[in-house]
Amino acid sequence: MIRLGIASDHRGYILKGQIIDRLMNEYDITDCGTYSEESCDYPDYAFKLGNLVADNDVDFGIAICGTGIGISIACNKVKGVRCAKVTTKEEVIATRNDNDSNIIAFGEKMPLDKALELIKTFIETKASEEDKHIRRREKIKRYEEEN
Repeated sequence: MIRLGIASDHRGYILKGQIIDRLMNEYDITDCGTYSEESCDYPDYAFKLGNLVADNDVDFGIAICGTGIGISIACNKVKGVRCAKVTTKEEVIATRNDNDSNIIAFGEKMPLDKALELIKTFIETKASEEDKHIRRREKIKRYEEEN
């Protein structure tokens, strides 16, 4: 069974709960928090999710905050994470195919049905084996290792 990690701040809490409710019978889901609508700091949950992904404790991650931008930035601070804030199916396909992204981020206003479609596309899209994509991903990995 595919393992998903999901994290949000207080603004993404409702969408996170809806996603979990809809996907809990299809995937093994780890809820990285937050666990209420009380104001909190998205980096705390982004780092928890990022570490789960980087350590291969989950296969993919989903991150949600007000816009999806802040939490995606924080996720990308974790070594080994490639998080993309996405809004369209085309972006999801491109980030999985080209970048082998392992976390996607949404804003809180993403409609549930669209979020579910993007998550499914994210999981089903394979990373490209084209030399140019592998070369670019390896450059990022080397830079990460050296810095």
